[in-house]
Amino acid sequence: MASNRHLGRIVALQTLYEFEFRTQSKDTTVDIDDILARNLERYKTTIDDKEFVGKLVNGVLAECDNLDSKITPIAPDWPIDQIARIDRNILRIGLYELLFQNEVIPPKVAINEAVELAKAFGSENSSKFINGVLGTAYRTLVEDITNDGAAI
Repeated sequence: MASNRHLGRIVALQTLYEFEFRTQSKDTTVDIDDILARNLERYKTTIDDKEFVGKLVNGVLAECDNLDSKITPIAPDWPIDQIARIDRNILRIGLYELLFQNEVIPPKVAINEAVELAKAFGSENSSKFINGVLGTAYRTLVEDITNDGAAI
């Protein structure tokens, strides 16, 4: 199932990337459900856990502003709108899994999956950037919260 989830994350990334691109291009016909359905259709025989992909996409979109506000202080030299669109969406996916899926996705898996997405789809330095930001996010947002027992 792990490779199936990896492919699911790729589909989620493609979906979020297209949605953000079309939204920022003022495409009034953009519909996240249509984009997700089309992207999942391509892999209908390969991805068994379509619910995982849908929850990931919808969760990232629902928490997008919250995620961005947490990324900003961790990467102060990179304003969120200046981070490459692909890297920004990979960070959102990784951070979402760290913060909101940590009972089902181990932190190391969330970070590793994000780094692998960055290696496959980002620029030459994307994987190092993603690893650094998510590593810091884990230490400052997840570990501290987990150790204190407070809610995120």
